[in-house]
Amino acid sequence: MRRDFPMGSAPALLDRATTWLATPPAERTSVPIRNAATVMVVRDRADGGGAGGPVEAFMIHRVSSMVFAPDTLVFPGGGVDHRDGDQSIPWRGANDVLWAGRLGCTAHEAREFVCAAVRELFEETGVLLAGPADGEELVDTSSWLAERAALEARELSLATLLRERNLVLRSDLMRAEAHWVTPEFEARRFDTRIFVAAMPSDQEALDDSSEAASAQWMDPRAALDQLAAGTVAILPPTQVCLEHLTTATSAADFLDRQPVIERIMPTLVDRDGRFVMAVDTGRP
Repeated sequence: MRRDFPMGSAPALLDRATTWLATPPAERTSVPIRNAATVMVVRDRADGGGAGGPVEAFMIHRVSSMVFAPDTLVFPGGGVDHRDGDQSIPWRGANDVLWAGRLGCTAHEAREFVCAAVRELFEETGVLLAGPADGEELVDTSSWLAERAALEARELSLATLLRERNLVLRSDLMRAEAHWVTPEFEARRFDTRIFVAAMPSDQEALDDSSEAASAQWMDPRAALDQLAAGTVAILPPTQVCLEHLTTATSAADFLDRQPVIERIMPTLVDRDGRFVMAVDTGRP
């Protein structure tokens, strides 16, 4: 399936696109690709859906000063820290070898992706997918502001935090959703694994991230309507994930799905003077 995503009207993005296509392929500068992880946190709507869908996702509107994806609506996430691959991180659920098969990478990379997803989610929202080794309940992290700040500043590792609190990472609370790579023309590039997790009933998603102009629970249809109206910027991976979420009958239904994970990297194309990001994928 081939699909085009409009570039929008962001001047800086369009300038990079124009420069990239005007540069001979042999002279284009290669930008290093950094591994990253993103988490779609979903829950059932309390009103059963109302005029919107029955499931909503927690989303962050990034501040305009961000180097990558400024003033853009995104899911919580960020780059992999090399310490995310620490083999001593206490773990519960599918191990890194099983995750590697699902994510299409090495076991070490799989551990990094899973741990980065858990860490970034906690840093940006206060939701921590971790709990005691012998129970189903998760830990109340509403007062852990210092821990979140220390993780964000890289003064604390996820492994140290979990060991000090006698907690285990709950990889069984997540599943893989997608694999997207940033287009070649971008100034910063990421090889991103997108995960899905249900919002824990004993925690709260907060809107106090330093990277967020705002953060809130959103009906995916409403977010897509805003994108269509041009009132918000949403990158293609986020758009596609929101589209898939609109088809879910409940958060549990969405979590139970096992989609085919394929590597998708948009290609910059000039369609008669209109720049688009084109993708080829077997999944609608």
